[in-house]
Amino acid sequence: MVPSKAPKAVLLDIAGVCVLSPLEAITTYENKNKIPSNWINFAISRSAPNGFWQRLERGEIKLDTDFFRGFNADLRNEKLWKEYHTSFRSSKKKLKDVANPTQLGDHVSLKAEAADSRPTDQDRGAQPSGTSAQQLPEIRCEGEGRPSPSKLAEDTTIGNPVSIESEDVAEDRSSDSVSVSGQSISSSSPAPQEAASTLGSLPPLPNIDGEALFWSMMAHSRNPDPYVFPALLRLKNTPPSNRPILAALSNTTILPPGHPYSRLSDPPQHDLRSHFDVFISSAEVGLRKPDPAIYTFAVEKLDKFDRERGGDGVKADDCVYLDDIGENLKTARKLGMKTTKVILGKTWRAVKELEHAIGTELMDDKTRRSKL
Repeated sequence: MVPSKAPKAVLLDIAGVCVLSPLEAITTYENKNKIPSNWINFAISRSAPNGFWQRLERGEIKLDTDFFRGFNADLRNEKLWKEYHTSFRSSKKKLKDVANPTQLGDHVSLKAEAADSRPTDQDRGAQPSGTSAQQLPEIRCEGEGRPSPSKLAEDTTIGNPVSIESEDVAEDRSSDSVSVSGQSISSSSPAPQEAASTLGSLPPLPNIDGEALFWSMMAHSRNPDPYVFPALLRLKNTPPSNRPILAALSNTTILPPGHPYSRLSDPPQHDLRSHFDVFISSAEVGLRKPDPAIYTFAVEKLDKFDRERGGDGVKADDCVYLDDIGENLKTARKLGMKTTKVILGKTWRAVKELEHAIGTELMDDKTRRSKL
């Protein structure tokens, strides 16, 4: 079905949309180390707006030993540990009641959805013909540079931790957890016994290796999503005059020079940037979703791009935006964008919605649902 007004631009988040969600890596880390469900995501999100993760994604600090020291401190914040147990975990509030607009992602148990991301017989999605998940390349994303291009030019990575919006109650799991004051940063974490003495009857803070956690998240999010990524490729391979402008709008980090994930020698098909007309990285522009300013910046970039190629410009209501975080979508809608929610483990649904929005088939008929 052709939409009444076809969008001029399609904006895509990266991690959790074009590539796999790093939240799956967080869940794996929590399960392996017997850390309470969602504690890591809770600690990162509640450290906003000036936690070390948020500052990294705004490009304010480098990804170095100082970052990991501060990141570990955010993961050992005693005040947040108490809040996690007394309000978030114990009261079983709905996720919308504890959501933080600047959070890493909504607090959701990934166990069920991560177990099988393939469509069921009742609700099948699809992917472009001849392209399987196994055939999809590992993805790399290079930096362009923000106002000082020479510094950021080669080091932007994809894989910002993101999650999914949900109205469901978070699943309660037992275990141990972690914390320290986010402002005072020490080079070593206090022993669990010491933490327990300051937290009364709460379980002791678990030791979390922030550096190992970070790189596991980055590694996981280098894998392309089996449905959205092929749809992106199909759109990119369509003549520009027959498709919307393709833009990325993503919270990202800057990798250290020389890191394997920022190599310039990778084949072009592994460079995620090459599949977009416009690429907006939070770490390059100094803004981070869901700050409305980064969406306004994105529309301005799209408008300039369209006018430079002879178009009449782009406004917010000319855009369709795909993201897996509810708060990010809410901001986009407030500015006038049409939005599509990408659900972990069910990303083919977002591709179907995008097909409807732009009036273009992006999936293979053999695996798509028989009647939409």
